[in-house]
Amino acid sequence: MSLSNQKSWKVLLVSMAAALSFSMLSACNNNNAADDTSKAVATYKGGTITEAEFALDQRIMKLLSPEQAQYLEIEAFKEVILKQEVAFEYLSGKASDAAKKAAEKEADSQVASVKSQLGDAYESTLKEQDLKEKDIRAYMVRVLSVYQDMLLKVTDEEVKKEFEATKDDFTVATLRHVLIQFTDANNKERTPEATLKLAQEVKAKLDGGADFAEIAKQYSEDTGSKDAGGLIADKPLGTYVEEFKKASQTLPLNTISDPVETSFGYHVIKVESRTEKTFDQLTDEQKEAIKSSIASTNIETFLEKGLEDLDVKINLPKSSAPAEETGTTNSGTEPTAAPSAEAPAATEAAK
Repeated sequence: MSLSNQKSWKVLLVSMAAALSFSMLSACNNNNAADDTSKAVATYKGGTITEAEFALDQRIMKLLSPEQAQYLEIEAFKEVILKQEVAFEYLSGKASDAAKKAAEKEADSQVASVKSQLGDAYESTLKEQDLKEKDIRAYMVRVLSVYQDMLLKVTDEEVKKEFEATKDDFTVATLRHVLIQFTDANNKERTPEATLKLAQEVKAKLDGGADFAEIAKQYSEDTGSKDAGGLIADKPLGTYVEEFKKASQTLPLNTISDPVETSFGYHVIKVESRTEKTFDQLTDEQKEAIKSSIASTNIETFLEKGLEDLDVKINLPKSSAPAEETGTTNSGTEPTAAPSAEAPAATEAAK
């Protein structure tokens, strides 16, 4: 199971996860090339984005996240991305020198990561997408300048306040669970009723005194914990999906839960230990994660409200491509998100 507290932004026709991946990447690569005579597809107070610039950005997006490229053919989504590019271009221009310096360093690291991932195919891939390395780096610098600037503005008091508001997420628990998925071992769909019935059978066996570890090995369909007898040890509750988290927060210790429904299926849970954390007990990494969450929220807030003050006007050419929606499925151990649960390299850096 994975982090459930990822940010999601309102967009049309696409999943929230897709919106996040592209939003955090969508800083305009405004290279002000003298030979760019293409028309403006977006204007706002203080600047423009041309058709050539937007096309370049889309090619970079496709390189960094090819599995999400299909969404760039949806007109409504293109408009959302373009508006967000306006926001990132505007905010990057306001970023401090310290933020830009940090962004330059991180961009070098991210470009190196992309090169490593693509290996021998790096040069040919750039050629296929009509890109140069400097294009990718400039793109990442603009994204990361905005993020770093927001990050540097977060105060210690804001971090403490956010912790107090979400402190249950940092409670560490050791638990066991049995997952019955909505699909069986042959990937055949189960009805919700059939899934619940199996979970109730598991609970009945456990209530009857059966060993939890043995039942988990026999019945659980969570590949991440099945072989360990359903055991997940010393993990913060905030790393689970919401329904699972709430059940694990409130279930009396060493009690067998009723089946808990999540997007994966039904879980039968037993919490063996649960330890609350104070702010002083947080690791530096956890404090940085809170700070990062606040910075991301502030970017989200600007995207939702700040654009109103920029008088943004969009003039995109009409697309002939059909708008199709797709989704993905997984084994039930990670939250499902269309089109992908994995974010591109620059998105990871900007979280």
